[in-house]
Amino acid sequence: MDSDSKIQYGCRICGGRLREWCDFGRQPVSQSFRDPGATDSEFFFRLAVGLCLSCTMVQHVEEVPRSLMFHENYPYRSSGSEFMRRHFEEVARHFLKTELADPGSFAVEIGCNDGIMLRTISEAGVRHLGVDPSRRAVEVAQASGIRVRPEFFEEETAKAIRAAEGPADLIYSANTISHIPYLDSLFRGVSALLSANGVCVFEDRYLGDILGNASFDQIYDEHFYLFSVRSVQAMAVRFGLELVGAERMTVHGGSIRYTLARPGARAPRPEVAELLEQEREQGLDGTEQLQRFSARIEEIRVDLIRLLGELRADGKRVVGYGATAKSATLTNYCGIGTGLVEFVCDSTPGKHGLLTPGMHLPVRPPEAFASPYPDYALLFAWNHAEEIMAKERVFQEQGGKWILYVPKVHVV
Repeated sequence: MDSDSKIQYGCRICGGRLREWCDFGRQPVSQSFRDPGATDSEFFFRLAVGLCLSCTMVQHVEEVPRSLMFHENYPYRSSGSEFMRRHFEEVARHFLKTELADPGSFAVEIGCNDGIMLRTISEAGVRHLGVDPSRRAVEVAQASGIRVRPEFFEEETAKAIRAAEGPADLIYSANTISHIPYLDSLFRGVSALLSANGVCVFEDRYLGDILGNASFDQIYDEHFYLFSVRSVQAMAVRFGLELVGAERMTVHGGSIRYTLARPGARAPRPEVAELLEQEREQGLDGTEQLQRFSARIEEIRVDLIRLLGELRADGKRVVGYGATAKSATLTNYCGIGTGLVEFVCDSTPGKHGLLTPGMHLPVRPPEAFASPYPDYALLFAWNHAEEIMAKERVFQEQGGKWILYVPKVHVV
């Protein structure tokens, strides 16, 4: 990974050189669940990530066309998890006490999905607008009284919103900014739309936690960038903004809520400097930790394949739990097909009867999990382990065991 052949120009933020350090090989679009009769025209790409040697942004080497990932049939729904529903309600209540306390405030959410965050803001009577390209998710939001523009957020979108609605006091986004390779256009839009003292707040998975937990399945087509505090700070400066807040969160296995403002509008909070110092001490912007991460990934892959093979040889039944986007990276990188895992249970009706991307594991409704219970369940949705295990406590009471692979392969 250290040879000059792995260094190339192409950082999407600053144009600097990328040092490629992790390659998961041939991967499908993570949310492209297939009809059993339509598996011959599947799109694949090389999933590899690199570190920019200039601004330290970690990013994909290849870009998947956004129309293949985010379209009207995009299946993910933010409100599908009780934990996430509570999280977004708390986020909204926090903003209502702070950035949106003025009756005339205006909030915009980039990637609002089914409107679970904006619902609380709408019920409080605060002017709002969501922007999301998934028409079916938008329809769910609109049915709840949420105002949404069904399109991608870009500079022209933002200018149109500003002309029609005025400046935004809050621009919020959760687990979406990292999905967008064209951040130059997005942040020009943020700058055009944001009020003089407004803030742009976004939550995303944290590179430090991904490396620390060896949660390599957080790397998939949608997560084009893996943010650190240092790389976000450099990105903000490049786009005429300033990083003034960086709050650690446990969501999705470890995230940070970043707050950006116009330069000088707000004083940076102490945690920004504290986290930057922690990253320097940990060598988060260097290659040594990245190489250790690659070694841990290989260890997880070998251990998981060995365990699943041994269980199958012993006649044990193993099913997957949670047809998540990130499970595409795991199953395709490890070659986990129906020879090792019978099927995957998931609560999303739109996925039932379909096959998972690439490895084509059948997706079945939650009822199939107990008909009868398997011996083992491979928990793809490990970031919701506590919620899921509480829900499925009968499974364990009857002798069932969970297989987890973050931060290492282990059985619970």
